Amino acid sequence: MRGLRPTEFPRVLSMRERAVAINRLLRGRLQTVLPLAMREAGIDMWLILCQEDDLDPVFTTMVPPDTWCPILQMLAFFDTGDAVERFNISGTNTHDLYERPISTQLPEQQWPKLVEIIEACDPQRIGINIGSVQWAGGGLTHNLYTQLVDRLPPPYVERLVSAEAAAARWLATLTEEDIALHEHVVAVAKAVIAQCYSPRALTPGITTSTDLEWHYWQRAADMGLEVAFKPYFSVVRSQAARERYGTEDRTIRPGDCVHCDVGLKYLRLNSDHQQWAYILRPGESKAPEGLRHLMAKANRLQDIFMAEFRTGLTGNELLANTLARARAEGVPNPKVYSHSLGYYLHEPGPLIGLPWEQERCVGRGDVVLQPNYAFTMELCVRAPVPEWDGQEVTLSIEEDVLFTQDGCRPIQGRQTEFHLV
Repeated sequence: MRGLRPTEFPRVLSMRERAVAINRLLRGRLQTVLPLAMREAGIDMWLILCQEDDLDPVFTTMVPPDTWCPILQMLAFFDTGDAVERFNISGTNTHDLYERPISTQLPEQQWPKLVEIIEACDPQRIGINIGSVQWAGGGLTHNLYTQLVDRLPPPYVERLVSAEAAAARWLATLTEEDIALHEHVVAVAKAVIAQCYSPRALTPGITTSTDLEWHYWQRAADMGLEVAFKPYFSVVRSQAARERYGTEDRTIRPGDCVHCDVGLKYLRLNSDHQQWAYILRPGESKAPEGLRHLMAKANRLQDIFMAEFRTGLTGNELLANTLARARAEGVPNPKVYSHSLGYYLHEPGPLIGLPWEQERCVGRGDVVLQPNYAFTMELCVRAPVPEWDGQEVTLSIEEDVLFTQDGCRPIQGRQTEFHLV
């Protein structure tokens, strides 16, 4: 591979090392992010109820990875004002992260104990996961909601409220340890992309974009990692080449571009990238000037995007500000469709546009930006490429970024030139 320099592949942690890292990180999050989330949401108790094969999205981020979650799961959090007490009322071994007033997996014993804890704490606002905007905040099933309401004394039923705001804050906020792990996750993710765009995986004239999809997926599986979503690779070529080889041809040939949209889930954190490669023709040493110019324009749109991040803005405001400035600067046909990233792929922070919505995303676009949120910097530009007879090309690019008090920055650099094969 030429172009972007390959780096040494990061060492992927063993399963035992992953459990140690996640449990250390979870302890810190329960001590710092949890109280913040509950107090901002105005709830003094938070109940997370789910069942073995239908786990709540928030629940999965609050328990150790090296455990088993049988039958009925109950987590209860109560804010005393000085600290948040944490109760696990189930047969799940949560080590020393939670108090376990009863160790059982028998629902007929769990429900009375939960009611006993609620009555002893006497909370005024009991949050439950019945969100209507953020799907990660709506994990309480109708079945368990009904059982809860049937068992609670009437005064406490009246105190049930949505914990959606707490769920969103919990999932979106990254600690310093989260950030350090996310750096590692993104480094691994980018190394897999670089391998796909190398002779290890790609032989011009033979390899298809479908082959690269399976190579990426298999590489992730070989490392014991999940893909964040189905890997996607596509061939982008001139109209002349398309007419020559046909619209259904997926074989990667000299003069083609290859575009990917891929991501990994590792250490409970997600990556999401779109990067480009160019397949050199005989005698070429770089991609055509028109394509490189388009990449530079996409990088300029990224600069504008990152510069507009400020605490307190909504996703819709970020979208409007970025597009207005980009258009004023003459960025060709800019589009922005960025989403939050971290414990989930598309949730739960501010949504900054959609490919089909470049004005206002109702609900998720109204979420407010806070420090220590991660995002995908997902956007595109479109312009004619002279070397392809003036054919308009859309260059979609995506990098993972982090917003802190110091501003918005790429988590592990960004693509500024084509991978060359």
